[in-house]
Amino acid sequence: MARAERIVLEVGGLAVELSHPDRVVFPEVGVTKLDLVRYYEAVAEGALRGAGGRPNVLVRFVEGIAGQPFWQKRAPEKHPDFVDTVVLKFPSGREAEEIVPRNAATLAWMVGLG
Repeated sequence: MARAERIVLEVGGLAVELSHPDRVVFPEVGVTKLDLVRYYEAVAEGALRGAGGRPNVLVRFVEGIAGQPFWQKRAPEKHPDFVDTVVLKFPSGREAEEIVPRNAATLAWMVGLG
């Protein structure tokens, strides 16, 4: 049976595209990317109370939790319309457009980035 490369999930009434949903991100317990998205969907209300409405810097684990992470300050140029961003200006004069999660779909999309 072929593994799905991409699926579309409905999260909070919005369509979220998820690549490689069967990729194992926590090998010790067998948690997949889709499992993690479903977890964040379940805890979205509390997660958004804590981190929602604020600019977020991403720590990305594209190879799973055992891989080398990297920090991503800027929002990807291509992101769904439901993903809010804000441009931050730093004392150095530099700017960064960062993700501002406001809904469960944005959290799911962020998880999908790794």
